[in-house]
Parts: sequence; structure tokens; C-alpha cells
Amino acid sequence: MAGRRVLVTAAATLMIAAGSSAAQTASQPPQRPGATFRSAVDLVSVAAVVRDRKGRFVSDLSSKDFIVVEAGERRPIVNFKAEDDGPVKLAILFDVSGSMRVGTKAVDAQQAARHLLGALKSTDQAALYSFDTKLQRVQDFTSDFSKLESALGHVDSPYGQTSLYDAIADTAGEVAKGAASKGRLQRAAVIVLTDGVDTHSRLTPAKVSGIASEIDIPVYVVAVMSVIDDPRTLEGAQTADAGGLGDLARWTGGELFTATSPAHASVAARQIVSELRHQYLLAFEASAKAGWRPLEVKARDRGLVVRARSGYTAGRTSADLTGSLGTVTDVR
Repeated sequence: MAGRRVLVTAAATLMIAAGSSAAQTASQPPQRPGATFRSAVDLVSVAAVVRDRKGRFVSDLSSKDFIVVEAGERRPIVNFKAEDDGPVKLAILFDVSGSMRVGTKAVDAQQAARHLLGALKSTDQAALYSFDTKLQRVQDFTSDFSKLESALGHVDSPYGQTSLYDAIADTAGEVAKGAASKGRLQRAAVIVLTDGVDTHSRLTPAKVSGIASEIDIPVYVVAVMSVIDDPRTLEGAQTADAGGLGDLARWTGGELFTATSPAHASVAARQIVSELRHQYLLAFEASAKAGWRPLEVKARDRGLVVRARSGYTAGRTSADLTGSLGTVTDVR
């Protein structure tokens, strides 16, 4: 790829639980998300990350290097922006249900959060949320990392049931409230720290991924577990895709990671933040046909891999999303 600048990631030893390519293609994105969000403007923006076959970031691409396909039809790119090393906004979501009290999972999740905070700069923002059967705001978005570090001590484990998918949807809605205006890259994401067990959600992974994908909020899941609980260690296992979380993450443009040691959590944190800093913003005219519109963003160079959200819903408003999500309470 002559003339392109390639940024090398530190993920050589990362245990990425994305499964084989065959397993990924077998999993199809949601066709009819439950709750939806769409801006009142007529442009749809999509943030995309591009890597080469070795997993390295690729920069210096132009709009001519991309292809946008909506429901099987090519869509012209009417606006394009390449972003490099910009500020990020993370909503860190803690699973504090009873299953996280087994072993050291709760402690490991807090340590993973510290790795995420350690990868941020003074221009970045982060917020802390926790959930069992309801979502709680532990610390609102701030660039004051001393507040965030202090707030980690208020992430409690009430031994409740787990509404994992509902909490992800609600947190995505919280991030969307402060989303940047259209035409600007918001570089926001939901980072879920969990063991992947869900016992109480009303929403399915497909519906949640539809919600997050609709507002262009990638969901990254860090599955915190012991080595013996890692599904990849089981005979014939291909992934650590706990409860459909891998599909949920990929449909939103995010990824699922498995952290069975502090080193894995550290590398995952750096990769997540690096991905958010190096993105492309593509915009095209929204479809006149109402309803869910599946999207595929590809590079003309078949040696490149593009990660982006899986679709949007035409003909809806933000009220469709905010009216359907649960109430978020403050811990303090």
C-alpha cells in the first residue's frame, strides 16, 4: 500500500475474541432493532476504522477509497473527513451483579477501568456507570481523572440479577444526549466490563445492537473472567462470545475482548482508545424509504478491513430512542 502511512498497534499478544471469519459471516446483523434514533438532518454519518491484514491502522485514505452499500445499493459519499489522534469520550459500564462477585472478577474489572483511564489524555472525557437490574450513574462525564479514580470506589456489588443488554442500550442513550453535531466526529463509545452473564434483560442482543448502531455508538465489551472460564479453552470452542456479546459489539462497529489477566486488559484498553482516535467520517444522504436500512462500508482495496456500524433507521426521530429507555439514577 504505497503512499499510505500505517500505524502499528500494540495488540500482538491480545486475546481478541472475535472468532473465525467463517463464524463472523454466519452471524447476521439485526434487521429490525427495537428502539431507534435518527437526527432530523438528511445526512447519515458513519465513523469507520480501517486496518490492514496485519491488524495495523491505515491512514491517509480518501473518500474514493471507500464504498458504502445500503440495502444492496451503492450510495455516494457526500461528505468525508479523516480524523487523527483526536479526543475521545468513554462511557465505562460496570457489571456489578452477583456473578461478578465470584473469584476476582469485580477487582479485575476495576483494574481494567484503570487501564482505560490511564490511556486517556487531558482533552478526553469519561463517565462511570454501573448496573445490575438498573443503571446507575456513578460519575458523569468529566476530564478530571481524580474524580474518576475516586468514583471507582463507589462502584458497588449489590448481588442482584443482571440486565446486561438493557444497561448497554440505556448507556448508549446517555452518550447520545451529549453527541457532537452532525458532520463532526464524536469518537464516543460504550465500554462494558462484564463476565457476560445476563439473567434479567427485556432486550435481546440484536435489539440493543440496533439501538447503539443507530446512533453510531460502538460498543466494546471486555469480558473479565478466569482462564478456566474462558470458552476458548473448551474443546471445539472458537470464541469467547458470551451470550451474543460478540455479535452485538461487531454490529455496532466495536469488538469483544477477553481479559484473563491484567496484561490482556491493558492491551485491550490501549487498542480501544487507539481505534477511537483514528477514524474516518463518511456521510451520505438518508434513504427516503422508512425503516431499518442495513449498511456495509468497504474499502476498494480488498486487503483492508473496515469496521463500522451495521445500519440506521430512516424516518425516525430521537424521541423514538429516549422515550423507550429506562431511568438512570445517580449513585451519589
